[in-house]
Amino acid sequence: MQITDKIYVAGHRGMVGSAIVRQLEAEGFNNIVTRTHKELDLCDQLAVRNFMQQEKPDYIVLAAAKVGGIHANNTYPADFIYENLMMESNVIHEAYKSGCTNLLFLGSSCIYPKLAQQPMTERALLTGTLEPTNEPYAIAKIAGIKLCESYNRQYNTNYRSVMPTNLYGENDNFHPENSHVIPAMMRRFHEAKLNGDKEVLVWGSGKPMREFLHVDDMAAASIYVMELNDETYQANTEDMLSHINVGTGIDCTIRELAETMKEVVGFAGELTFDATKPDGTMRKLMDVSRLERLGWKASINLEQGLIETYGWFLESQALIRS
Repeated sequence: MQITDKIYVAGHRGMVGSAIVRQLEAEGFNNIVTRTHKELDLCDQLAVRNFMQQEKPDYIVLAAAKVGGIHANNTYPADFIYENLMMESNVIHEAYKSGCTNLLFLGSSCIYPKLAQQPMTERALLTGTLEPTNEPYAIAKIAGIKLCESYNRQYNTNYRSVMPTNLYGENDNFHPENSHVIPAMMRRFHEAKLNGDKEVLVWGSGKPMREFLHVDDMAAASIYVMELNDETYQANTEDMLSHINVGTGIDCTIRELAETMKEVVGFAGELTFDATKPDGTMRKLMDVSRLERLGWKASINLEQGLIETYGWFLESQALIRS
């Protein structure tokens, strides 16, 4: 990419999109195009068409998505599959129609089968049944990968896909019901510290293992993949198996996460686990060897990332109170 290339980041207010914008600006890119949902509804094909024809971006980062935790996915499955299918279909198709041949689609590790062999390689895609709780969202993300690959095959575009593991960091969602494990746990420990509680109760046995990637690492990986030359990219992917896992390649137990979180937040009470609550899948680890062969590796370890995220959380809470 050239510094003056016009780069449209869809979903720039979200956790990943905002991190990508920060990273691009830090690297000196000065022609970044963004639109809020109010300014551009990506589910509206005509609006997306008009936007693409007017702006003619050189590169597109498709980080916009309807996302949420298990509760949200179970409550609004139709919304999750419809809105995500519409957004990616409109952006990818209208990108091609406007002449934009460079696009990066951001997916999710939930595209892989519930019982996929660990660690999960890119080849695990479409080899088994998905996790039922987020199947509609996963189906939409799989469709996004296949849209990119199909346009590449038919129209010789350069549309690439990256699949991150569990993300956390600045601009994460700390909602008490709809957030993922790290922001939910961080908020719980923080409130327990403020209230002087004697213990924090964590659901499950603490034995399941999860992998976590700081969003700044995800942003760096995304830009790295976008900037790979065609020869290197094509030598390490396949036409219809071209997506790339993005993660740390390292996981930890929920107990280890909770113990680290306790130290980071500064909670002085006890940590207990409710083993009567469901554990979910016992392990979800990404195989990141493809990305490492391409020359990129995560640099932010979990403790460092949690410290940075908690600092941001405290600042955001202070701004809300003011």
